[in-house]
Amino acid sequence: MKKQEYAIVDIETTGGNASGSRITEIAIIIHDGTEVIDRWETLVNPEKEIPLPIFALTGINNEMVRDAPIFDAVSEKIMQMLTGRVFVAHNVNFDYSFVRHQLEEAGFKWTARKLCTVRAARKIKPGLASYSLGKLCHSLDIPIKNQHRAGGDAEATAILFSRLLEWDSEDEIGKMIKKTAQDQRLPPNLPPEDFEQLPEKPGVYYFHDQVKKVIYVGKAVNLKKRVASHFSGHNVKPQRQHFLREIHGISFEVCATELMALLLECSEIKKLWPAYNRALKRFEPKYGLYEYEARSGYKHLAIGKLGKFHSCLESFNTLYDGINLLRSLAEQFKIDNRFCSYGSISEGETFQNNTLADLPEVSHHNTQIENAIDFLRHKRSSFAIIDKGRSAEERSCIWVEKGHFYGMGYITSDDGFAEPSAVKDYVTPYRSNQYIMHLINNYAEKHPGKVKNMPFEK
Repeated sequence: MKKQEYAIVDIETTGGNASGSRITEIAIIIHDGTEVIDRWETLVNPEKEIPLPIFALTGINNEMVRDAPIFDAVSEKIMQMLTGRVFVAHNVNFDYSFVRHQLEEAGFKWTARKLCTVRAARKIKPGLASYSLGKLCHSLDIPIKNQHRAGGDAEATAILFSRLLEWDSEDEIGKMIKKTAQDQRLPPNLPPEDFEQLPEKPGVYYFHDQVKKVIYVGKAVNLKKRVASHFSGHNVKPQRQHFLREIHGISFEVCATELMALLLECSEIKKLWPAYNRALKRFEPKYGLYEYEARSGYKHLAIGKLGKFHSCLESFNTLYDGINLLRSLAEQFKIDNRFCSYGSISEGETFQNNTLADLPEVSHHNTQIENAIDFLRHKRSSFAIIDKGRSAEERSCIWVEKGHFYGMGYITSDDGFAEPSAVKDYVTPYRSNQYIMHLINNYAEKHPGKVKNMPFEK
């Protein structure tokens, strides 16, 4: 049986992501599990300018690579050295993403099992102050010459790899290079235990950056599988590469149902506004229905832009939705359209209507406006959704009050209520919005048996 061989790789590049940057230098050292058996390195012409900060870090400038081979010219040599070997690097996903991407551009389809010496060192030599290559080599008394050049860093990584093999009494490296080893696909700064603790249950998960700030919130039917999906595939776009590097921790909250996970996800995104959440942000309401009283004593209804300091009767994602509601109210309660504004407002602006003849009597008109507002506030039903809990001993509950999401929580299975509104005492309040109510109403329509209405409500 052929002995397992390893290709220890280090590269220098023009930038931090594989899709927009290029390799400027590559070194490959072949290790047979006992000793180094081959080595090769070369500068590479990236066919683009090398930024000054990169030159300051590596010392590689445009003049040095001008006569170097382009990547296509050395791609066959690289394929020959990598094929059939475990790809080893310090922070392996960075080097692997560049090499795979540029091999694909050169016409080669290549994948390999990977081994990250950062993760291997964390497992075999836990508790060190830092696992960056320079500081790790200093801690372990490993010589490192010509740092931040591919050859120098590859030589240091090869010595580190040899030492780790010697110290690996629990066969951690053998476990890691199995194709199914999940932590080989994890972001470089994420502790494996954060992923391992994830349950296979519905819930909401949070990605945290280095200072514990939440940078992404997601929901899942299966927390472990959903989080793992973020780290699979071969996406080399800058946004994804930056996102993965920023993940330093994961926390989660188990939910009883997918609906509760959806509601919690939406609420947390609105509250935390994480940098990498984009999809749900478009549901932020932009318009509101306002009531105001003019100096003449007449009350008005108006649709306007929703500002931070505006208190409105109802909010809308689009101006069209707001206009439709105001028109239906005006028609239903016979409100004079001269007292309805369908435009927009900005903060501090006052709605005005021109003085016109034949205006309705003030008290009668204001009563019509009040009736419309009262109808708007009370026409929507209040109800509870009672569903399965996180265990057999509990049930989940969602309370909607007068058409607005009030909150959600859990009750014990043997709790009984004289009326549905009693669940209010058991729920955690959350802010309502149109998107949340859309989710709840759709669910209630599909699962009427789980809905407990308020029969006595007018």
